[in-house]
Parts: sequence; C-alpha cells; structure tokens
Amino acid sequence: MLKKVLLFALTLLMTMLQLKAQYAEADSTHSRWFIGSTVFLLGNLAPVNPPDFVQLNVGYRITGKDAVTLEPKTWKYAWPNGIHPFFNKSYGKLEEKFPGYVREYGISVAYQRFFWKGLYAELNVMPTIQKFVNDNGKKIDNGFQLFNTYRVGYHIKLFKDRFFIQPSIAITHRAYHTILPDGFKQLDDKWPKFVYAEPGFHFGYNF
Repeated sequence: MLKKVLLFALTLLMTMLQLKAQYAEADSTHSRWFIGSTVFLLGNLAPVNPPDFVQLNVGYRITGKDAVTLEPKTWKYAWPNGIHPFFNKSYGKLEEKFPGYVREYGISVAYQRFFWKGLYAELNVMPTIQKFVNDNGKKIDNGFQLFNTYRVGYHIKLFKDRFFIQPSIAITHRAYHTILPDGFKQLDDKWPKFVYAEPGFHFGYNF
C-alpha cells in the first residue's frame, strides 16, 4: 500500500510541475494562514497493520519566503523507525516486527525557507509521547522521543493559489528517545537513527 501511495504522489508531481509553480514578486503571499495535511493519510486504507494516522497542519507565512507550521499528529507502528518503509525489504517482515506496537502522540514545529521559485528547505522538530502495547493489546510502558525531519521540497500553487501541494524528499532523524522495553529495544537497536530519501507529499488550503 505504501508503494502505491508513493507512486501516486510521484505521478501527481510530474503532472503538476507543468503548472505555474512559483510566486511572483508582486504576489501577496506573506501574512497568510493555511491548513493542510499529508497524502499519507491514505495509508490508513491498508488492509494489514494500518497506522491509524492523523495529522493536521496549521501554518502561517511570516514573509513571502518564511513560513512556520504546527502539526499535531498521532499514529502507530509495529516495525522499527530505522527501517525505510519504501526501499528496505525488511519493512513488513515478521522477524523484524515488534512484539506489539508503538502508539505516538506528537506536535511538530516546522520552519520553511523558500530559496528559488517554489523550492524550499524545512526543519521539522517533533517531541512525541510513546505508548508501548504488547501483542495482547495491553500497555506495557511509556516513552518519549524527539524526532527531527530535514526536508527539501517544492511548493506548487493550484486553483489561483487557493490550494497547494508540496512534494518533497527528507532525512528523518531520531535525535533522542528513552529506553525501549525488552523485545522492542533489541529490534530497534539493529537499525540506524537516520533514514534517507523518505518521500513526503503535503497538501493545503490558503485562507
């Protein structure tokens, strides 16, 4: 399912890049609010191990080149975060699965800086509260994680700048987390704290 979502996002990107994709200097693009989310909400349709993922982005453009966003979100996962979900065949394998799952609740604080046309870089810092649940559905521990995302993307205006999409590529970084419970820790320790070339695809509405 994740591979299908990625293919959909890349196909849509190739189509939309043919449209006007940058802000002219005369555009009044600063001091504007926007809301949005991510196309990876479609992962909730997966028939096996859906992430129960929810994300809402609320942002403000400080200037035509600077934007900040708050992103409350929650999801669950049953494989270590260090396994690339698209390009590593170990993701989804039974032998790499946690003895249960992790439910996380977090609020990201993101800063975007636009450099050329719609091209931007983003720093996204997200503290999360973790709940560890075993295979019987019982909570066995709590935890905390600081999860960073370093992103490069492209902002594409749609429908006279009423809507927009932002395809991107990112490096994710588990900068800090508390000790995982037994069974979870042994699997997590096998994998790196960084994941490279993770795709993203955000969308939003300006108001």
